[in-house]
Amino acid sequence: MEHSRFDALLVLSFGGPEGPAEVRPFLENVVRGRGVPPERLDAVEEHYQHFGGVSPINARNRELIAAVRERTDLPVYFGNRNWHPMVEDTVEEMVRDGVRRAVVFATSAYGGYSACRQYDEDIARARKAVGDAAPRLVKLRHFFDHPLFVRANADAVRAAVATLPARPRPRLVFTAHSVPEAADVAGGPPAEGGRLYSKQVREAARLVAAELGEDDFDVVWQSRSGPPRVPWLAPDIVDHLDELAGRGVGAVVVSPIGFVSDHLEVVWDLDTEAAEKAAELGMGFARAATAGPDPRFADMVVELIAEHVEGAAPRRLGEVPGFGCTADGATCAVDCCAPARRPG
Repeated sequence: MEHSRFDALLVLSFGGPEGPAEVRPFLENVVRGRGVPPERLDAVEEHYQHFGGVSPINARNRELIAAVRERTDLPVYFGNRNWHPMVEDTVEEMVRDGVRRAVVFATSAYGGYSACRQYDEDIARARKAVGDAAPRLVKLRHFFDHPLFVRANADAVRAAVATLPARPRPRLVFTAHSVPEAADVAGGPPAEGGRLYSKQVREAARLVAAELGEDDFDVVWQSRSGPPRVPWLAPDIVDHLDELAGRGVGAVVVSPIGFVSDHLEVVWDLDTEAAEKAAELGMGFARAATAGPDPRFADMVVELIAEHVEGAAPRRLGEVPGFGCTADGATCAVDCCAPARRPG
């Protein structure tokens, strides 16, 4: 792939600790300014320590970057919101390397505040930290309905189904990270009616199910972290397993459609808590892989670059709006996904 107007690609992600000593400072970065009580951080820190204080997310992102580098001549940089390599440091490195204009691939398929607008805030913060020499950074679009994302997830479900006995037929359950109801209502340009995040998650689930020839499935949520008095998207995956057991469902395949790679919310909330609940209920359980390690995911990233840089026609399967980039890099419409207060 040859590019003329852009000097580089920045892969922008959430970040995660890579050792026991990094867990607490990482979590403090995540919740800074949100008033999260220390005891809540204690509980989450304990979850990380079950895995040696290491989140898989940085390793998966480095693998993705290596795969993308094989497919494009653009230099590829890596920056995170909450842990090293911090995006501010990465943008400073880009300046030293002479990068003037770069496209940004954020590792979230969806819209909404946490899934989209907050990455725009990360970009703005990093550019401000670097100053006038900062490169122009243009975020690529949402990809929840890109055919390669859909097919990678569908094949991951097929592989998970193959690990279970043929009978009983497993129930297909899609999960994504829950957010406060108020944040979901505020998601998207106001004229579009809000709830952009949950609409796109449900559309991605529908598209994957259609690829599998399924028309009966569930979309549930996971990993809520707010106080009980604040309504979040529901039902929770663990509560849903109880409900399915009450209906006589004997097996489930869980597809983490809301995540592009494994990290704590996948390996703890699904592989540990949900799997243990299913075992307690005597229910067969298989968790589908995330799409990120699939070679088609890196192919998709290169396609998204071509859409923006070369004017290639977007490949989209769904009808739910997909926002996320404009030609001048002003990625959000006025008030798009801006909550009354930060969700948390």
